[in-house]
Amino acid sequence: MPLYDPPAYLTKEQQKELADIAKAIVAPGKGILAADESTGTMGKRFSNINCENIEENRRQYRQLLFSAGNEVSNNISGVILFHETFYQKNDEGVLFTDLLKSKGIIPGIKVDKGVVPLGGTNNECTTQGLDGLAERCAQYKKDGAQFAKWRCVLKITEHTPSHLAVIENANVLARYATICQQNGLVPIVEPEILPDGEHDLRRCQYETERVLAFVYKALADHHVFLEGTLLKPNMVTAGHSCTTKYTAQDIAYATVTALSRTVPAAVPGVTFLSGGQSEEEATVNLDAINKWQGKKPWSLSFSYGRALQASVLKAWQGKKENIKAAQEELLKRAKGNGAAALGKYEGGVSGASAGESLYVANHAY
Repeated sequence: MPLYDPPAYLTKEQQKELADIAKAIVAPGKGILAADESTGTMGKRFSNINCENIEENRRQYRQLLFSAGNEVSNNISGVILFHETFYQKNDEGVLFTDLLKSKGIIPGIKVDKGVVPLGGTNNECTTQGLDGLAERCAQYKKDGAQFAKWRCVLKITEHTPSHLAVIENANVLARYATICQQNGLVPIVEPEILPDGEHDLRRCQYETERVLAFVYKALADHHVFLEGTLLKPNMVTAGHSCTTKYTAQDIAYATVTALSRTVPAAVPGVTFLSGGQSEEEATVNLDAINKWQGKKPWSLSFSYGRALQASVLKAWQGKKENIKAAQEELLKRAKGNGAAALGKYEGGVSGASAGESLYVANHAY
């Protein structure tokens, strides 16, 4: 016997279940559709297509996404849902969670309660929602969820992210992760460094490494079972207002280097957020990351919201007669990103909004 046995807060059976779910989500050529936009964020999306932000329209739109052809499951392994959507049904009365499962897609749930100001900092924030989280996770698991997502937000300026913001958000993510695992949900750990600002690629790489180092120190301190987690980070990119332009290969090198210095090999997969990149940029950069000839012990995939849905929304326009065309846009984008997750994207996937910037300043859900 060792002198010290670390706390085993999960049984072997629980560990196996979590590890199996995480592996399935990052299966080769597959990634996540993030459809967990809040009611307010959906209002912003709908305003661009002159669609009223009411529950029925939100239900119709999510139904469009989830009822796309069965081939969508070739490239989409999981879908992150918002609470409202998690309990909605399609026109035939089938729960969206059951509809997804019938396609072999794993339902997930956003469990954080949004960002709030972090006192004692220069307009930095942390994420709320730990109160009652265990009970909510238990209920979501009972109702069919297999994984969860929690987003923390950091911003690069001359004096941020501060030590306080980095360590506070790392600890919040760790507490969330342990609560999820105790209730049978794979936690997706999302420390997002926003693309706002004028910083160059090197500064973003430095801050990404710093943030991830603190995150994995906190996960270790909280005895999180890494094989049953996924990481959802930003790619390492220059600030949106940076005048220097970098290639996809530059971004790939900086991103893989940052991950290799901070993310343990025990983590089964990294599902990048798109961070305001255009649909095509997000796909091209993911492809370059997977083509990069560096050490990559994890699956490198995607968890995209705007970069999978911009062309879908533009094609749909809130009209029933456009549903098929909108679903075709989703299938095209999903297939392209599935290829990029294998480093086999050949380009040429056009779309109604493929090249449009999806950047939103101080992006919040």
